[in-house]
Amino acid sequence: MIRVRRSGPLSGSVQVSGAKNSALKLMAAAVLAPGRFTLHNVPRIVDVALMADLLEGMGAKVAHVDDVLTIDVPDQMVPEAPYELVERMRASIVVLGPLLARFGEARVSVPGGDDFGHRPIDMHLRALEELGATFTASHGYIEGRAERLLGARVILEYPSVGATENLMMAAVLAKGTTVIDNAAREPEIADLATFLNLMGADVEGAGGSTITVEGVERLRAVTHTVVPDRIEAATYLAAVGMAGGEVRVHGARADHMEMLLEKLGSMGLRVDDGGDVLWAMAPERLRSIDVSTLPYPGVATDYKPLLVALLSVADGVGILTENVFAGRFKYVPEMVRMGADIRVEGHHAVVRGVPVLSGAPVRAPDIRAGAALVVAGLAAEGETVVANAHHVERGYQDLVGNLSRLGADVF
Repeated sequence: MIRVRRSGPLSGSVQVSGAKNSALKLMAAAVLAPGRFTLHNVPRIVDVALMADLLEGMGAKVAHVDDVLTIDVPDQMVPEAPYELVERMRASIVVLGPLLARFGEARVSVPGGDDFGHRPIDMHLRALEELGATFTASHGYIEGRAERLLGARVILEYPSVGATENLMMAAVLAKGTTVIDNAAREPEIADLATFLNLMGADVEGAGGSTITVEGVERLRAVTHTVVPDRIEAATYLAAVGMAGGEVRVHGARADHMEMLLEKLGSMGLRVDDGGDVLWAMAPERLRSIDVSTLPYPGVATDYKPLLVALLSVADGVGILTENVFAGRFKYVPEMVRMGADIRVEGHHAVVRGVPVLSGAPVRAPDIRAGAALVVAGLAAEGETVVANAHHVERGYQDLVGNLSRLGADVF
């Protein structure tokens, strides 16, 4: 558990780690070629350790020293992602594309057993089927086969990050040209494309809505540096907004967070871009605004719990609309326990700001909500105890230590 007490103005500097949502996909992409891969700026978090376990279960050797992760990929691997790992980290589904591309087969568990209708995995499967893969489901696993994937034009019904990544990784070894329309545009997609191109792939347009992939015969192991984690950077900016003060966030990229920074600016949080550092300063109290989550470059759904925390102590009433994932308000009752005035109506959360929150025992339902509850505790009288803190450790490298070094009363 994490304990937080109301904290005065924060000050100092903090370094942002590499992006979790990029590092995991780069690790999966290593399956595409034999040899030693070296990734720099990889966070030491639980999800990275889980992906390492998955790769080692398939036959690779993984070492993680400081922020450098090496993956030794053998010529032959066991093309399977077992239930116990997929259940703990759904991102492991992205090994499906690279396994099919390199070995022509894959066996990947799906959380919830055989019933994978109505799950986001549907989009991954339909996209890979367009390249010639076939799938069967039995005993809680999806088994995919493809003698040789063939390039095709694939129109995604929604700009899914995972489906775009799976499709890109499958297409790089497919025969011919693959065009992905309505592709996800997140910075992590562009980072994956850069990594694949270093390996010898031919990927163009990543970061835009149309990605073109020319298949190649083989790829090679490479060295790469992971882009910074924009969600972690946002967490420290939110902490400044809650507790006040002046903080420098090193490694953060403003060009990956433009819409969020615009919204934070509208609330009164001053954020200046110093190139590879963001300087943030908060007034005594922020102003309420309305926010809608949208696929990138819109405000990411992962930012939402942090924004709800900020709105809970802002001056006025703000409405936050969730347009990406339905039902992602599980943390709201925990915020209400802390004295927040929040009413959920469908995919809207109406947040009426209060002068101060009240410390309480709360429970983290997921990574970002857990971080938001910790941040909320910075503006709560008394002590806030966040249970299920293991969720936070899945996505943050030493969040407690970093906040503490900025002057927060958290341990």
